[in-house]
Amino acid sequence: MALFVFLSPELKYVSRETFAAENPTNSQVSEGLTCQCGCGLTVANCNMPTCGFSVPMRAEIDRMIGKGMTRAQIIAFYRREYGEKVLSAPTTEGFNILAWTMPFIALALGGGLMVFAVGRWRSHQPSAPPDSTRGAQEMPFDPELRRRLEKELEERR
Repeated sequence: MALFVFLSPELKYVSRETFAAENPTNSQVSEGLTCQCGCGLTVANCNMPTCGFSVPMRAEIDRMIGKGMTRAQIIAFYRREYGEKVLSAPTTEGFNILAWTMPFIALALGGGLMVFAVGRWRSHQPSAPPDSTRGAQEMPFDPELRRRLEKELEERR
């Protein structure tokens, strides 16, 4: 029997992914489902030893795998029973596409807004006050202040 399996020409072209999809393990299936006990982990990772949801669910997944159900069929069964909240990742259909694309859209918009703001900030020249048409040399100054400044500078030398 083992010799037949290894020499069979049909089995040569079966990939690991195809074989795994047809014969899923409990951990492969339970990674796709969220535990409903409130821990926020997947059924495979729920760390409560007496969890009222994940422990029976793992046993039920084993029974389903024993009946020959695929991973997609088992997950579809639980999706029908509990709704989309049981899935560990949103589906890529309908409104859930927004959950997959929104982070990238937000990053692109934020980056574009930053480039626009920095470009505007760099090109903006400070405007001169309306009465500053005269040069800095022509500004009036108090001769008394000038005299005090020169006196203090002489004292420090």
